[in-house]
Amino acid sequence: MQAKKSLGQYFLRCAWVIDAMIKAGDISTDDTVVEIGPGTGILTIPLAQRAGRVIAVEKDDALADALEEQGIPHVEVIKGDILAVLKQKPDIAAGRKVVANIPYYLTSRLLRMLIETQARPERIVLTIQKEVAQRIVAVPPDMNLLALSVQAYGTPRLVASVPASCFAPTPNVDSAVISLSDISDNFFQKNGIDAGFFFEILRAAFGQKRKQLANPLAEIAGGKQKVIAALSAAGIDQRVRPQELSLTQWTTLVTNLSR
Repeated sequence: MQAKKSLGQYFLRCAWVIDAMIKAGDISTDDTVVEIGPGTGILTIPLAQRAGRVIAVEKDDALADALEEQGIPHVEVIKGDILAVLKQKPDIAAGRKVVANIPYYLTSRLLRMLIETQARPERIVLTIQKEVAQRIVAVPPDMNLLALSVQAYGTPRLVASVPASCFAPTPNVDSAVISLSDISDNFFQKNGIDAGFFFEILRAAFGQKRKQLANPLAEIAGGKQKVIAALSAAGIDQRVRPQELSLTQWTTLVTNLSR
């Protein structure tokens, strides 16, 4: 089957990557697994051998039809774009495990749709672009908006680096397997933080990440002096830049700004 560049298709072909993904997913017969972009079924088959049920969501009609024709036990094939499917069936991944080799362009939007909802999966295991995986697990002084967004909702882990040679056709970049566990909104509940305000602050800060933090936050947080006071109360140097702060420091700062 010819890969379609318009759909961002790169077919996985290394068995050890599949093994690493299944191990990271801790798949058992008690699990229902949602697979996104199953393609030729190279991951679908071993998932079905371990899980109680697999829901395979495939945008490419020809691939979806071919997968259905294989008649893999315990596999339900849904034709459609996963972003549209999540809007139509928002609870499709709720309490389940998402294990998938996804098109690179999907990563940020898909993660947001899966974790910024009450119908969250139990665990997510994805093969994504390596550079993006490294951004997700970043720590100060290299924090970024994506890292903070994901780390606020769960615990990300870089499982394995995957060379470009493990895909057909061969992409121009390497990939990585990443897992996200402990997915919940406990961070916001525990700290008494409004998620909307938290991300409004983060977007403003990282929108001007080369500037000292007090400047980009002044307009939305009640003025520069209030921001400087909040930074001081949190024990943070007012000259700091957003990528230098940890999630814990952002928690304290946003709490101070919300008062």
